[in-house]
Amino acid sequence: MRNLTLAFAALTLAVPASAQADIGESLPEIRKGFADWMLDQRAPGLVWGVVKDGMLIHVEGMGVQDLEQRRPVTADSAFRIASMSKAFTAYSILKLRDEGKLRLDDPASVHVPELKPWGHGITVRHLLHHTAGYVTDDPWGDRQQSMAEADFTRLLAAGVPFQSAPGTRYEYSNVGYATLGRIVGNLSGQPYQQRIRETIFQPLGMETTTYEVRDVPIERLARGYRWENNRWTPEPVMPDGAFGAMGGVVTTANDYAKWVAHLLSGWPADAKAGGEGAMLREMRAGGGFTHVRARPGKDAPDCRLQMVYAAGLVAGSDCLLGAVMFHSGGYPGYGSHMLLFPEAGVGIFAFSNRTYAAPLPPVWDAAGVLQRAGLLKARALSLTPALAQGYAAAGRIWASGRIDAEPGALAMNMLMDRSAANWAAELARLKAETGQCDTTSPIVPDGALSGRFQWRCTTGRINGQLLLAPTATPQIQALRLSRP
Repeated sequence: MRNLTLAFAALTLAVPASAQADIGESLPEIRKGFADWMLDQRAPGLVWGVVKDGMLIHVEGMGVQDLEQRRPVTADSAFRIASMSKAFTAYSILKLRDEGKLRLDDPASVHVPELKPWGHGITVRHLLHHTAGYVTDDPWGDRQQSMAEADFTRLLAAGVPFQSAPGTRYEYSNVGYATLGRIVGNLSGQPYQQRIRETIFQPLGMETTTYEVRDVPIERLARGYRWENNRWTPEPVMPDGAFGAMGGVVTTANDYAKWVAHLLSGWPADAKAGGEGAMLREMRAGGGFTHVRARPGKDAPDCRLQMVYAAGLVAGSDCLLGAVMFHSGGYPGYGSHMLLFPEAGVGIFAFSNRTYAAPLPPVWDAAGVLQRAGLLKARALSLTPALAQGYAAAGRIWASGRIDAEPGALAMNMLMDRSAANWAAELARLKAETGQCDTTSPIVPDGALSGRFQWRCTTGRINGQLLLAPTATPQIQALRLSRP
């Protein structure tokens, strides 16, 4: 790679100065991680970005998008993102479900007639979570990208052999997601790509995102290469086709950041059911089988990542980073990866233009850098009127020294669990140790009906936890007060 000069194209963005300052100190370490990975993987070009609180707070291009003209990679360079396309398909399936056009437990053959002779037991849910019983079809599936719809119909009519009984194991299937794309088209009455464009790309302002790579102006296209025989060779440009639903999206960092921001907009979750936020959160809900693998990146190499395939995204629990959502993309000429932290409102993604070079390690290492910088903290939940009312009652109980001074604020279990006399004794003991306390400090919600607080007092502090009962009016079912 001595003949490849890395070009860094950090882009100035209209983001709050505070956000830029937050990430600024982390950039040198993150940048080095991507540059080292790119060098080791012999990737001609790469772009990476960080989304926080709905905004692309940093994006950076490295290397070149083509080796012929050596155009530098920018945030407007178009990359194929391969299997990261599956999230768009899953989102569309859930949208159709919410529109009443399907149920996830419908037999898939109800919506794809070609499955009726042989697809017994396969449901839409199985296809969504890769549990339909099909065999893993990487890398075969990648080469089916350009398959004509008529040829896909014939493939389905001929029957797909089973690796296992439907619903008994997880096995990644591109055929399964291509079938979901057929369902989207059949039920929407539109070509799959048109449905995605009109319901996702256009509403989100993803103006340069497409399924047809041949529509991308050559001056913006990141050309895909393989490294073979100690040199780069251009991969064939495959046009869009019936397998686009599993891996056909061509996008830019500027456009993809809008999709990441939309996925993260489902958090923090309020207590209301339904709506777009609920559907986005459902994309985190796994319906398959939990499996484990070594976590990507250089941190904690012995750690195992527990995960389950949800709806176009993988939901995981990481020993260092906590709850995450992620997905990779691998394709002839391209590799990609995205990692989301829903509670923190942060997403990190990267695209490269070398065959199957998905930049998992530097993305996960970048997350570790942001975590150490304190940028992955969960966003605060809103204080509900019910919790505010219950917390005010807790303050009055403390001031009076008697829990029965607020009988209307107590759930029926409170004086059964501890008598009023014992409560009075406990409150008196704590007051003797701490003196007067400021009970106006805010409570930090854990949810709509629970929270934690700390009161500063004359000679100490009080830590508290408040839990309301599932009653129509706010009633305290548990109040815990203690000294640190």
